Amino acid sequence: MPIQSNTPPVQRGTGGKRIHLAAALVVATLGLQSEFSLATESAGAPAMAPVAAPPVGTYKLDKSHASLVLRASHMGFSTYTTRFSRFDSDLTFDPKNLSAAKVTTTIDAASFEMDAAPQMCLDIMKGPQMLDTAKYPQIVFKSESVRMTGAKSMEISGTLTLHGTTRPMVLTATYNGGYPGMPNMDPQARIGFSAHGSFKRSDFGITFGVPAPGTTMGVGDLIDFSIEAEFTGPPLAVAPEATH
Repeated sequence: MPIQSNTPPVQRGTGGKRIHLAAALVVATLGLQSEFSLATESAGAPAMAPVAAPPVGTYKLDKSHASLVLRASHMGFSTYTTRFSRFDSDLTFDPKNLSAAKVTTTIDAASFEMDAAPQMCLDIMKGPQMLDTAKYPQIVFKSESVRMTGAKSMEISGTLTLHGTTRPMVLTATYNGGYPGMPNMDPQARIGFSAHGSFKRSDFGITFGVPAPGTTMGVGDLIDFSIEAEFTGPPLAVAPEATH
């Protein structure tokens, strides 16, 4: 007598194809939903309002958004990186005539920093052997001309006064943009620049520790520096109140 089973028979033939087709439809539907969602998010993203140009005028360094970093070879083993922590800068600026810009930067020589360095090293750097900050308390760069090399890139020619010696210097710089201000947030115009340059300290009479020719034992003669700076300018213009 045959034994009856309550287990439903296994689908064969076209049934398997229907299962695979259903799975494919589910995957395709999920893919379409994902693409539709991404397209909707992209299309629905609010457009950023264009930023108006900053005004012509006199600008002052925003010290909280500025850095002056120096780099020099240390015995050829590393490129030591340090900085000045106190400096100021004044700038005259016209966004439609960048080549007419003029800038003067004054650095407090005693603000030379050496993180975690022995006090002896810092004393040498600030003492008569190197910067001699007691005798030469300021380092000053004054621009003389600006030559545009691109829409926002430029070369700034001027003079650097360091250790009692004044010599010509050229900085490569980029204007990073700006705006006239933001109501209730940043009430003054703001602009930003990046700049880079280098010089030989021996050209300014600072020769202590310069490696002998053909060696790297000492502190490098070539000093490479980078500047990142934001400036604040004229206050944001306030529209006159409507009259009735």
